[in-house]
Amino acid sequence: MPRHTVTALIVLVASGFLLGSCKQMSEPRVVGTPGAPRFEVDPYWPKPLPGNWILGQVAGIAVDRNDTIWIVQRPSTLVDDEKGATKSPPATKCCSPAPPVLQFDAAGNLLRSWGGRGAGYEWPENEHGIFVDADGNVWVAGNGKADHQILKFTPDGKFLQQIGKQGSTGGSNSMTQLGRPAHMVIDAATLEMFVADGYGNRRILVLDSRNGAYKRHWGAYGSVPSDEKPPAYDPAKPLLRQFGSPVHCVRLSRDGLVYVCDRENDRIQVFEQSGKFVKEFRVEPQTLQNGSVWDLVLSEDVTQRYIFVADGANNQIVTVDRQTGVTLSIWGRAGRMAGDFKWVHNIAIDSKGNLYTSEVGTGRRAQKFVRVE
Repeated sequence: MPRHTVTALIVLVASGFLLGSCKQMSEPRVVGTPGAPRFEVDPYWPKPLPGNWILGQVAGIAVDRNDTIWIVQRPSTLVDDEKGATKSPPATKCCSPAPPVLQFDAAGNLLRSWGGRGAGYEWPENEHGIFVDADGNVWVAGNGKADHQILKFTPDGKFLQQIGKQGSTGGSNSMTQLGRPAHMVIDAATLEMFVADGYGNRRILVLDSRNGAYKRHWGAYGSVPSDEKPPAYDPAKPLLRQFGSPVHCVRLSRDGLVYVCDRENDRIQVFEQSGKFVKEFRVEPQTLQNGSVWDLVLSEDVTQRYIFVADGANNQIVTVDRQTGVTLSIWGRAGRMAGDFKWVHNIAIDSKGNLYTSEVGTGRRAQKFVRVE
């Protein structure tokens, strides 16, 4: 066969392989009940950013009531070879840091972008966590060593409110201060804000979202939290009676329960909104480095049958039965291709059951996974 013919065949085969890989299916490793939800990565989401922008670590992701997707990312985490365009004179065409907050539609088009320092508020040193309330307002927090504040903005980025103060914290039983809050969610009916507080404190804190007034707080098992450093997690020993650090996420179910990510201790704890302990689930309990429960969302169906857990240490998504805590499937793997993960940090879900993920560390991206079964 002539050399040019062989070359052409190789190119065709390679092209077919690449096109086929664009529809990579998430193959669940079923370890419990068959029929767990399945997802297909959308390798074209989001679409390329304008202005030569590039993302740093994507530290939070949320879906609003209109099924648009919001991320908060860390421009300060760009590495040297990504800063060439910002130098004077420019060293290379690459790159310019994207604004910290970006909004996308379901097709991946950029709708809005804003964020960073401004008058009247203290922007976090290290962005961490984003939530969009029922009115469309955007809440942002940070986990830098001095970040003890939560900020509220309009969808267009106009500052509305600050809860807490940068550089000022009072410990896990403070009624006036925060401690490096990781995540927050608001009950639209009561306007109570539940805060995973967080990287400094070891508690769930409940505030009035309208004015930041203290309402209540609790630690693991609904007990009084302690700031004493707990022993290192050991899967062979009895479960610790205190939250580890960080208390990384808080979510509300439609039936009024509070789900908490105790990341370091590889567990989800469930409470009534009063703080009364209900139950706990262990997820990949042999995990040591950074823990397995980084974030979670409840499924879109009426009964919210499933919990989807972002397991950053193991670079995977774990599907859990919400009632029993049984692991139904595990999918994903470490890697940099579409559908792979490197420190999947947060997870969000839209009304159709599609999942959106964000990655920190060297992952530094957001991905969309379309529900196919």
